[in-house]
Amino acid sequence: MAAPAQKQAAVQKKTTQWLWEAKTKGGETKKGEMEAGDAEAVNARLKSLGLNPVKVKKKPYEINLSIGSGVTGKDILIFTRQFATMIDAGLPLVQCLDILGTQMDNPAFKKVVFAIKGKVEQGSTFADALKEHPKVFDELFVQLCAAGEVGGILDTILNRLAAYREKAEKLKRKVKSAMTYPAIVILVAIGVTALLLLKVTPVFAKMFADFGSALPAPTQFVVDMSEWLQNYIIHLLVSIGSVVFFFYYTYNNPKGRKILDKVILKMPLFGPVIRKVAVARFTRTLGTMISSGVPILDALDVTAKTAGNRTVEEAIYFVRGKIAEGKNIAGPLLETGVFPSMVVQMIGVGEATGAMDAMLNKIADFYDDEVDTAVAGLTAMIEPLLMVFLGGVVGGFLIAMYLPIFSIAGAIK
Repeated sequence: MAAPAQKQAAVQKKTTQWLWEAKTKGGETKKGEMEAGDAEAVNARLKSLGLNPVKVKKKPYEINLSIGSGVTGKDILIFTRQFATMIDAGLPLVQCLDILGTQMDNPAFKKVVFAIKGKVEQGSTFADALKEHPKVFDELFVQLCAAGEVGGILDTILNRLAAYREKAEKLKRKVKSAMTYPAIVILVAIGVTALLLLKVTPVFAKMFADFGSALPAPTQFVVDMSEWLQNYIIHLLVSIGSVVFFFYYTYNNPKGRKILDKVILKMPLFGPVIRKVAVARFTRTLGTMISSGVPILDALDVTAKTAGNRTVEEAIYFVRGKIAEGKNIAGPLLETGVFPSMVVQMIGVGEATGAMDAMLNKIADFYDDEVDTAVAGLTAMIEPLLMVFLGGVVGGFLIAMYLPIFSIAGAIK
């Protein structure tokens, strides 16, 4: 008797993705996707939701060639905000997940949401179901949801998570905006230079060769560069690719990542901005977790993993170790040398007054504004330098190419 029972359980566990179409009581057509054992289960589920099934069919098999989860930070932010609103309105957890999964446009995220819904229906906690998708929901998200479930304040936690992610996404956009403009101008400058040397300079060089006279030094330099680039362009591209691969490999190697992250924090222009971003992220994450009732040691562990910089991560783990030994947070923070003394003093005051979460959020708000100011100042300083560089490249080329023509014109007079 045990063997048939086990076989039956195995059959029940096997589920398939189904595409369904149904009508509401008002006649409105609804479409969606559902995971179930068979079409009968889909029909039963739709009827329990007050829908009249019209069409149910198996979802065609799809080959997923994407790298990563395919879910963006914006997708998670919208999901969190809508989920919080539904939970706050008193809707059951499974129904919230069903509604969110049905209306979701991103197919990768839709699949994840329905998988979470299936786990919750089977008796798993929401946090444990989230834990099975680490590429989509990070440890911070999982830990806070676990705390919300235990404390019966999941709606409050989700609202805090949504606010946290909104500010984190805003911070990320600021940093990207600071890096994007210089990168575009530099790429344009490289493209223009390559075009001039590979396509335009050879035409002038042939014309100058017909003159039969010695070329001015700037012109000869440009012509020599053009000939070198034409002869060694493959070698140059291979060298650039090797350098890019070296940095990629180094950054994905623990020891190399540690060295590069330390160098990044000490860079003359971008270092201060990256440090401010790290401080804002640290204080925002730690403040959100402490205010949500997560123990300080667990909060520091998650904060270290989401730091984004190996130097900052090691500093947080150092602080965590000292707190585990019974020390306060301010002293070890100052010892790391990573966090500014003003930040350490404010955290120390918050710890002494029992309002560290509020103090951490105030510091995060302050450093968000500091990042704004730093990015604006960096852009204002880099923009004219890049324009001068680009103008110098094009202008220098034009002068070099026209110098022989001016010399010939002067000789004729």
